[in-house]
Amino acid sequence: MGCAPNASHSPVFLLLMFSGAEVPPIVLFVLFLAIYLTTMMGNVTLVLLISRDSRLHSPMYYLLRGLSVIDMGLSTVILPQLLAHLVTHDPAIPVARCLAQLFFFYVFGVTDTLVISVMALDRYMAICDPLHYHSVMNRQCCARLLAFCWVVSVVHTMLHVGFLLPLSWAADAKGNVRLLHFFCDHRPLLQASCSDIHPNELAIFLEGGFLMMGPCALIVLSYICIGATILRLPSAAGRHRAVSTCGSHLTMVGFFYGTIIWVYFQPPSQNSQDQDTVAAVMYTSITPLANPFVYSLRNKDVKSAFHRLLRGERVAS
Repeated sequence: MGCAPNASHSPVFLLLMFSGAEVPPIVLFVLFLAIYLTTMMGNVTLVLLISRDSRLHSPMYYLLRGLSVIDMGLSTVILPQLLAHLVTHDPAIPVARCLAQLFFFYVFGVTDTLVISVMALDRYMAICDPLHYHSVMNRQCCARLLAFCWVVSVVHTMLHVGFLLPLSWAADAKGNVRLLHFFCDHRPLLQASCSDIHPNELAIFLEGGFLMMGPCALIVLSYICIGATILRLPSAAGRHRAVSTCGSHLTMVGFFYGTIIWVYFQPPSQNSQDQDTVAAVMYTSITPLANPFVYSLRNKDVKSAFHRLLRGERVAS
């Protein structure tokens, strides 16, 4: 293994996570195709329901629609490329496409984490300050918050991808760089580099850690205040309704943030490769799949809107 030139000289990356797997490629192809199609169908349905039904024109559903669009983008960045590799049995991906995949994966992934934290702020306003909820969390405010999430995500991604561009890669005699992963992610790329990656690691743990812990802190503080407010409610019915409005969001927070922290902020270990892969599949494939179903199956308003859609009722926008 030699040290290939930097990204401008176009090495070829080999995504080898599922090469030689005990599960036949055709089984993996059918599995991930089913996940992708179900993800797109579920999120498109949720976007259509929120867009066409005036009963769902509230701040929470406006943010949920934005989250569904992000989830569709996150799945589309990862799964079609994986499906192509499985059906062609060719794990090669050019460096430009690899870095593009990393860029858009980071953009959608980081935006996802930020929007989830904004949704916690929305729940805080709805439960702790209901009198000012609709005046503060109006459509314009939600649009600004979503735009802010996108801008922060793009700037964050440009920083980390920029740190990757000067690196050299541990390539074989044919110029191939082996990555033990199923898509171009930050950690496998750093492990495949033969350059000094301390600046990259420092950026991940300082800037990336701050970007992760900031939204986490906002979510925790929001739910501490929400919990205190719920405990002060006089009726059990009121407490149950308040808790039910937060249950879906809390489920996805634990699922999404737990897998990301597992992958990116645990000490590297060769024994954790399988666990890392499972966690990566969970937050790149299963979380976007689960979001529309978790929010719809636990939500009477969404279920009612879906039934009206099936009956062909016209609802004024």
